[in-house]
Amino acid sequence: MSLSVKQQKKSNTKTPSGLLLFGAAPEAPSPFTPPAVPAAAEAPIFKPVEVFNPAAQILGDSGSSEALKILLSATEHIKRTDTLKLLREALDLFRKDDWQGGGECALKALHIDEKSGEAWHILAVSRDKCNDFASAITCYETALRLQPENPAIANDLGRLAYKMGLNELAEKFFRFFLNKSPGHVEAINNLASALRELNRLDDAVDLLRDAIGANPTNVQLWNALGTVVNAQGDLHNAVIFYEEGLRHDPKHVHARYNLGNAKASVGRVEEGLEDLMAALPLFTDPLNIHTCKLSIAFCHLHLGNYEEGWKWYEARDKDNTSEKVHYLINRPRWTPDQPLEGKRVFVSAEQGLGDEIMFSNVLPDLQRELGPDGYLGIGVEPRLVPIFQKAFPQATVVKHHTTKHKNLPVRLFPDVTNWESYDYWAITGDFLGRYRKNIEDFPRFEDGKPHSWLRPDPERISYWKGVLGELNDKPKVGLLWKSLIKHSRRDRYYSPFAQWEDILRIEGIQFVNLQYGDTSEELALAREMGLDIWTPPGINLKNDLDDLSALCVAMDCILCPANATSNIAGAAGAPVWLITPKDAWICLGTDYFPWYPSTRVFFSDSLIDWAPVMGRIKDALIETFINVG
Repeated sequence: MSLSVKQQKKSNTKTPSGLLLFGAAPEAPSPFTPPAVPAAAEAPIFKPVEVFNPAAQILGDSGSSEALKILLSATEHIKRTDTLKLLREALDLFRKDDWQGGGECALKALHIDEKSGEAWHILAVSRDKCNDFASAITCYETALRLQPENPAIANDLGRLAYKMGLNELAEKFFRFFLNKSPGHVEAINNLASALRELNRLDDAVDLLRDAIGANPTNVQLWNALGTVVNAQGDLHNAVIFYEEGLRHDPKHVHARYNLGNAKASVGRVEEGLEDLMAALPLFTDPLNIHTCKLSIAFCHLHLGNYEEGWKWYEARDKDNTSEKVHYLINRPRWTPDQPLEGKRVFVSAEQGLGDEIMFSNVLPDLQRELGPDGYLGIGVEPRLVPIFQKAFPQATVVKHHTTKHKNLPVRLFPDVTNWESYDYWAITGDFLGRYRKNIEDFPRFEDGKPHSWLRPDPERISYWKGVLGELNDKPKVGLLWKSLIKHSRRDRYYSPFAQWEDILRIEGIQFVNLQYGDTSEELALAREMGLDIWTPPGINLKNDLDDLSALCVAMDCILCPANATSNIAGAAGAPVWLITPKDAWICLGTDYFPWYPSTRVFFSDSLIDWAPVMGRIKDALIETFINVG
């Protein structure tokens, strides 16, 4: 089996200086000094969870039976019988999945001997399994300071850092573990996963190529290699590597799952669906089960099986997992068998601003079915409240707030004080199976115009048209090129800014920067290239979403990938030219964008070579705005 893969340009990411601590071990290694980690008070704030991808899953579990055996073995040298008794009680409770109780025993042991590395390690495992990651990482760090030569602690720390998104830190701990345990397949997989999330994809390929050379039949290494080239956008090679791994172990669930997703992404959707259905019963972890069901949903939706797809899509609730969002609403949740006419229903938006807007496509249908005797309440991201209130003036629109309580995601609506006034509550996507059973259910045109439902302020539209008109008489084309949600699997869906050059050099078009977030690097590059991208003054493109919708409608056209602004513009009826990979599920198996009829779609056949689709966009811009009359 060849390990030849299409390589991208080497990353410019520099290796952190802290890695000097983790080089090849000298003959007499000095005591290990763990890298600095966030204290509990500095832990990252909670953000709404995104879909977990088993492709990214690292190996090992601090609470597995194997790990508990190692912990038990580590207690054998403890001389104090009271400490030993408490720690063995903790491990017994762990075996019964009582992670909280085991942690309490470890705390009692620490009251007896606060310098017991074993007790700190066991307490760390408890907090880790209870999803108290900030406390867990502090406990692991303390255990490692007390036992600097214990590689198991470093491995646990690396896995936890990875789960927390602290990938540079995870890399350091995995490298330390590999220095102690060279060739350890689990640690190689985990290090490659951390490198992938750091977008150091070529480094990950090199690591895995060497490991596969020594372990050519190891399915997990082939699976890991597939996930890395997948992140590079090389889906065809990813399929080959997943299939090679499965040749050695046809029951490997993650390789089977990843193969299904990869096949679907290259247009082999029915084959991909078969692989996903084969993977589903092999999963045991509830979160992986739900994620696999979501992938199955996307396949059905792409194939036009909408009713079936929306049923599978219910897995987004992530029931019985630590990522399930708990809604603090003291009313029953609506179910499809319950009537809606004349009812008072409160609807929470989905997770993620883009989905909040896209799925609100069904809210006009819901409002009509509730009728004059019913009532609609809507909870959205705070920045969306003004524009949703304009869109649904008969409804009450309030902000939601998503946070964590006892380490679990919680969504609350602080402005709702009387829940008894509602009959039911629901999430926007709950109504997709009711109102979008087939493609004909998606509204296309009304009064001769593309269907839209957000209603920007007409005065602000006029204001922005005036500002743009005073700039010059060229057509105004808005420009976005990225999302602020960054990770390797998502980045591949966005063309590099440098590949926009030929488009931006079109004479006779004024390009307008609509990109939210820090754009200083890209705009500086544009200036060096002699390109004119004008940034509108007096508007925060990330937070002033009501005014942003008016600015979008004032444009002649907006070029963008799928991101928050593309959804706002499309829902407001602005002329959007969307750049998206071929076979994207959000197009629901069509060659257009059903959610926003004012959107024109430009499909890219490759996630590596964006030049062909950029060329088609350039030709379309010239035809539409230059070669007219």
